[in-house]
Amino acid sequence: MNKTLSREALQAVRQVPLFAGLEDETLALLTGGAVERSYRRGALLFSKGEPADRFYVVLGGWIKLFRESPDGNECMVGLFSRGESFAEAAMFDRLGFPVNAAVAEDARLLVFPADHFLTTLERNHGLALNMLANLSGMLRSLVRQLDQLTLQPTYQRLAAFIVSLCPEGINQATVCLPCDKLLIAGRLGMKPESFSRAMARLRDVGVSCERNCVHVEDITALRRFANSAEEALLTPLPSAALDSPCAAAPHPCR
Repeated sequence: MNKTLSREALQAVRQVPLFAGLEDETLALLTGGAVERSYRRGALLFSKGEPADRFYVVLGGWIKLFRESPDGNECMVGLFSRGESFAEAAMFDRLGFPVNAAVAEDARLLVFPADHFLTTLERNHGLALNMLANLSGMLRSLVRQLDQLTLQPTYQRLAAFIVSLCPEGINQATVCLPCDKLLIAGRLGMKPESFSRAMARLRDVGVSCERNCVHVEDITALRRFANSAEEALLTPLPSAALDSPCAAAPHPCR
């Protein structure tokens, strides 16, 4: 394997749909030009229109993709965390970055230069076909996300999102969210106040929050709830519960 990358970085790469099912030797070829870098919150990674000469895999922290409206306001179009990649589509079509990218929370990223990556694909036709299959899988994943936004209630969307952040192989975990809950609300297609109510609703399946940390008592139960089509799995919480500090108070990091 590529000795320039840490074990943690390689583990994160293996979570990325783009690299799904690749052999160690193949993965080493593709990651040969990648570099690990750390960024502080607020750092701008690229701007709309810049040459798309790289793409990224998130090793830790949070990255947001956004557009700017004519009046200067941000419109978020994506939020990414560990084990997710972004900007690869722009690299393939060579039309430049279609949006801006910035660091929402201190992050560590794996930066893939386009030249090395594309040259490797050109020299390995079988590998290129595998990449096409993996890109198709990513498209199906996006369709599932769209289904969640249109068909699932807000608290099931939030449940699925939290499950996606939990490490595999364990059944209890604590995960950290971005300090600004507007980011997550935007990604999940809900209003900030809906996010707070959804978080309160998940307490009945063992989810609790303190500041920007979320503790999951039973990941299996939360996953089962997130995948359920039955909205009645949880009994409605009394109005007092929705006014609890975790549900109603402004996010402490804002």
